[in-house]
Amino acid sequence: MKDILAISGEGTLFKFIAQGKNAVIVENLETGRRFSAGAHARVSALDEISIFTKGEDMPLGKVMDILWDKENGGEVISHRLSDAELKEYFAEVLPDYARERVYTSDIKKVLHWYNILHGFGMLVREEESPADEAETDAGEEEQETGEKSPEGKKADRKKGDEKEETGKGKGKGGATDKKTSIHAGEPSDDITPEPEKES
Repeated sequence: MKDILAISGEGTLFKFIAQGKNAVIVENLETGRRFSAGAHARVSALDEISIFTKGEDMPLGKVMDILWDKENGGEVISHRLSDAELKEYFAEVLPDYARERVYTSDIKKVLHWYNILHGFGMLVREEESPADEAETDAGEEEQETGEKSPEGKKADRKKGDEKEETGKGKGKGGATDKKTSIHAGEPSDDITPEPEKES
């Protein structure tokens, strides 16, 4: 969902195409039309958006998973239904969502976005690969026996030798993921991302 964008004031979703000098090139998922979203446009990637709950905020992707499970992989109700119907449905999906902070306009966005993504087959869950399953099984076996296999010991020694030769391991970059709640401030159709820090 990191390449799928929501733009303030637009009633649909967009695909990230390229980063320009002072703008982002995007493509309307529904029409295929491309245009530049300038620096004044408020753009948020869907993986940066979360929903207010009574506990910790829930990532939008997790909410999409819950909707998928509720509808057995089908579409959700129309975002054009009455406010009362939308609130009742959303309460079934996410019982502990913060009623005083999540407005009907926010619920409409979530349901509308879900149906757009569903229509383009973009909500299929990733299956765990055989390699991932093998790693999980190996980890469980180590926990049970309390001992690593000879191959694992050799790999650990090799890694240690490489660190001694280089004098240091690879470092991680300093970038951090931005997180945006689907609603901030007064009731609005806008999504307000966090202001970027000046370098």
